[in-house]
Amino acid sequence: MPFFPAIVYARVVFITAIINLITLALILLSCRCINMWKLTSGLTKYAWYKRFFKWHCYVWYVFLVSVIIHAISAISLVGIPF
Repeated sequence: MPFFPAIVYARVVFITAIINLITLALILLSCRCINMWKLTSGLTKYAWYKRFFKWHCYVWYVFLVSVIIHAISAISLVGIPF
């Protein structure tokens, strides 16, 4: 028996999906291993990027919590399809 109506789970799944996409993009842009990319290698000389670069590890925590909430809500909404 679900704790909330299905619409609540659907909204949580949608919102966490957006958060997952945004944090994934932020992780890729601030990844120390991807500084070879022309996009990010040129950004490393700017002070604002260096400040953003320091937040890389914290963005991972937001991403992981969001993925867990997303998965639990999706399973609560749809169930396990196997």
